[in-house]
Amino acid sequence: MLPEPLKESPTAVAVAHREPESVVGGKLDRGELMLEIAPDRISTVCRILKNELKFARLVSVTAVDWHPAEPRFEVVYHLHSFERNERLRLKCRVAEGGEIESLTSIWKSADWYEREVYDLFGVVFRNHPNLTRILMPEAWQGHPLRKDFPVHGHKYDYGEQA
Repeated sequence: MLPEPLKESPTAVAVAHREPESVVGGKLDRGELMLEIAPDRISTVCRILKNELKFARLVSVTAVDWHPAEPRFEVVYHLHSFERNERLRLKCRVAEGGEIESLTSIWKSADWYEREVYDLFGVVFRNHPNLTRILMPEAWQGHPLRKDFPVHGHKYDYGEQA
């Protein structure tokens, strides 16, 4: 059952109609829709959004660390429909040590975005074709955008990698 404000959005209604258990929250703010999606339904919802509702473009994937809250991470997807000139933000909560399905089979652009989130936050994307570090050196310990990462960082000799 959609919260009352979301019933004004044709996109929210269409997603909730096709996947009734997928939308666990959301809001409509300044004309932009945000839907909170159950993590185990993200790939199904995104296939619907791309193939049926014409959200052809995955603009970005990022994350937020809500430490010490659980689930700790919030993975955020920004989508765009050229056809309807509509933007959509999806959010999924993921626990420390948990996984979320990769969207690389739906949008090829998810590849590097998901690798960046993995590298900087440590969120694991299940079935990703190459889930390796993309910004930090391979030998780097930890994930620098986590709230419990030391502000001063760690001593690291970049010359070792040459």
